[in-house]
Amino acid sequence: MGSAGASAFIGLDEQAGAVQDWFVKISFPLGAALACLAGLAAARAQTPSPDPARYGQYPIGYKEIVTRWLQDKLLDPSSAQIDWEGDPQPADLGTKGQHLYGYLVKFKVNSRNRFGAYTGKQAHGALIRNGEVIKGTGFGY
Repeated sequence: MGSAGASAFIGLDEQAGAVQDWFVKISFPLGAALACLAGLAAARAQTPSPDPARYGQYPIGYKEIVTRWLQDKLLDPSSAQIDWEGDPQPADLGTKGQHLYGYLVKFKVNSRNRFGAYTGKQAHGALIRNGEVIKGTGFGY
């Protein structure tokens, strides 16, 4: 039994070593990822919310606000196809030392021009403050 028992014992050791190697290879990246997620959650919890006195109230119905505003900006607003690019973010679109605070909504719009052809997706933005668009971006003005 001397040599047969020894080889079986070595085989178990090799299997245990392989399991340990696998565990080490998996546990380190998994632990690092969990630590990063915990750090992000803590940072997010510490991020102060924007001051409503400065930026206005968060525009919960921003899609409707922008869609209504586009009625006066597009030649054929009923043909508008809008791709929203995220939620509104606090922003200052002022220039030359002047501040213009609000929530910036970024979007792309594809609508028909005066010839009836679609223009392709054009990048735009709308700065909303207290439920009203106070500045547009990407419209050439």
